[in-house]
Amino acid sequence: MQLVNDWRRVVATSLSFWMQVIGLLLMIVPELWYAVTGRDYDPAVAWWLGVLFLVAGLVGRVYRQKLSMVREWIRIAGIALIVFLLAILLAGRVFAAPVSEKDTLAVAVPFIAQEEGERLVAYKDIVGVWTICSGSTRGVYPGMRKTVAECRDLLRAEVAEYRSKLHRYFTAATKEQRLTAKRDTAYVSLAYNAGVYAIGRSTATRRLNVGNIKGGCQALSWWNKAGGRVIRGLVNRRAREKALCMDGL
Repeated sequence: MQLVNDWRRVVATSLSFWMQVIGLLLMIVPELWYAVTGRDYDPAVAWWLGVLFLVAGLVGRVYRQKLSMVREWIRIAGIALIVFLLAILLAGRVFAAPVSEKDTLAVAVPFIAQEEGERLVAYKDIVGVWTICSGSTRGVYPGMRKTVAECRDLLRAEVAEYRSKLHRYFTAATKEQRLTAKRDTAYVSLAYNAGVYAIGRSTATRRLNVGNIKGGCQALSWWNKAGGRVIRGLVNRRAREKALCMDGL
């Protein structure tokens, strides 16, 4: 194996060489940033940066480079800037659309129904609160009865309401970039079970809002107590919510 004759010039000014160097750094630096700060980066922007720098590097392989060192570096810097701007633009258009209520409800309603179960006659839950259907407690009284259809409609309406209230605690960046339908479901399910106010002000939400998605998902699992003691059923439910939250990371 032998180096090319003009390897010093290649290292100094080659467009394809520096596009690949920048692309490599973009893979390494965000991981180091997360290891040091615990904050995640926008995967959509990172993906587009990687693709566009790869394309720029391929173009550089077939483009004759005869300019002076200064002019080559001006060209390299200009192309790198264009790639960054294109990546941000494309990520915003293709990936940054907030998850819709419809998409979340399609996942959340069956998930919460399975977790809560469905009982057509009012009953007292584990801490003595009158409950009906799939965990609904609002206006429930002893002897209340509902049909299956009424329970399903009630659950959908309440999940949508809980989601709307919980989203008031999320930043714009969280709603636009960090929530998938499954991650949204995990947080809404926890809020449905433990209360919007508590979850909205929780460590799980604060971590998500600063970009620490993995840490936020982990914090969901801390809500495993009722009446001051750890409940095995809640431990299992939190594990399933955490798995939903982590999906795609």
